[in-house]
Amino acid sequence: MKNLSFLRLSVWFYLAIFFAYLLGPLIIMSATAFNSPDFPRITPWECLTFEWFSALFQDERILNGIKNSVIIGFGTVVLSVAMGLAGALLLTQIWPKLRATYYTIIIAPILIPGVVLGISTLVFWDRINRMLGLGADSFLSNGLFLTIIGQSTFIASYCMLVLVARLQRYDVALTEAALDLGATHAQAFRKVLLPFMRPALASAAVLAFLASFENYNTTTFTFGEYPTLTIELAQKVRYGITPAISALAFIIVVLTVFAALANEAKIKRQQLVLAARQNASIEELKQGIKLPGFLSGNAAAVALVLVSIATVVVVVTATTHSPAQCIADVKEQKRIEAEKLIQELRAKRDANRAKEDNKEDVQQAPKSENNSGFGNVFDPNALSTDN
Repeated sequence: MKNLSFLRLSVWFYLAIFFAYLLGPLIIMSATAFNSPDFPRITPWECLTFEWFSALFQDERILNGIKNSVIIGFGTVVLSVAMGLAGALLLTQIWPKLRATYYTIIIAPILIPGVVLGISTLVFWDRINRMLGLGADSFLSNGLFLTIIGQSTFIASYCMLVLVARLQRYDVALTEAALDLGATHAQAFRKVLLPFMRPALASAAVLAFLASFENYNTTTFTFGEYPTLTIELAQKVRYGITPAISALAFIIVVLTVFAALANEAKIKRQQLVLAARQNASIEELKQGIKLPGFLSGNAAAVALVLVSIATVVVVVTATTHSPAQCIADVKEQKRIEAEKLIQELRAKRDANRAKEDNKEDVQQAPKSENNSGFGNVFDPNALSTDN
């Protein structure tokens, strides 16, 4: 029993360290968005402020980067999911002896560094542009086009892996049955296969969008006149950042948590409704069963409501809270401390000067001179009496 208890404590200790290492930087960076200093820091804490959120929404470069990232993300989703679905279908239907080779070719872009993909994309489409005799301002030289193409080369492989995992559970007999009943291949694909692949398609789309939104290595060579959010953040970090970046990080974290809880609450709700219908009798089904409430037995829904309430409280507080007096008090305290430090430095400097003056006075004291040629032999001060 002691060994079992020790093992459980070790597991919980490991999980605590793991989640602290994983989530600690996010929590600290989010907290710096509410501290008043001009540089992101959590200690020493000065004043609670919401001004960095206002500064974020007034930063045109950040807003433009978000817009470009969203446009590129949707373009990458369309292209990557389409290529991933085509690759997954071909992988499941190709000749088995060629399947391993084809799989290796499709997965290869994931293993290639993003820098190489970005440079190769830029060089390749520049050559195509020159071969077609187009100008430097053509569509093939557009930063949005190059970035979408460059990111899709490896994101499509991620999408294919997600779709293959779902497609392996598909029963081909369903398509054959649809064809036997007179459906065309397009109808069988649209009405039988796509509904089955819908959850995987949604997962692949979310994965593709997130991978595109945070990509930097490939985008840094292809963005042209359309810098994404990651490019703008990298430039700001290079030349100095403000807590407005922390405000952006806090918003992204809140949106991620909100979306995750909403999805989990929806899945749990569907499970509860399905369980209620399975356990209901025929009479209850005819009369209409009483479905469980949205918060009944749904921890994710409760957490979602709490997060929503906390968000509303923060927004209301931001509209009413004014840190002006606190910031003024902090500045006054800093001024007093600076003056005190200056006085201490002046006192220390005066003390050092006094010591130096005393040394100079001692060195400049008159000394007796003896030019008799016999040194100090006859100097009265050099004589000593022997007992």
